[in-house]
Amino acid sequence: MTDHPAALPEPVSHPVTSSATTCLACAVRGQPLVVGEVLGDDALAERLRVSGLWPGALVELLGTAPLGGPMLFKLHGFRLALRRNEAERVTANLAAPAGNLTGSAGAEKNA
Repeated sequence: MTDHPAALPEPVSHPVTSSATTCLACAVRGQPLVVGEVLGDDALAERLRVSGLWPGALVELLGTAPLGGPMLFKLHGFRLALRRNEAERVTANLAAPAGNLTGSAGAEKNA
């Protein structure tokens, strides 16, 4: 096993409709967001980055558990559950409506 983290892909540019920055914990269900950055330089921040939350990634909130439980996001064709305190570490901006992940054709096909 190597001591260095895996290289992250190059950021992808997605149309952003707002320059107002928010965090994933403040996301509205069904609203596409573009990841800005993961805050921090600790093991949790690295885990979030390796999980696909790198700058330019398109993310959508699918739902939340009751009573402040985990939040379920869709990104890169998979689902990622995060605790609220983890989602607060990821900044994001609103994405253009054309980037809506639930409307992408063929994304949910079973292989």
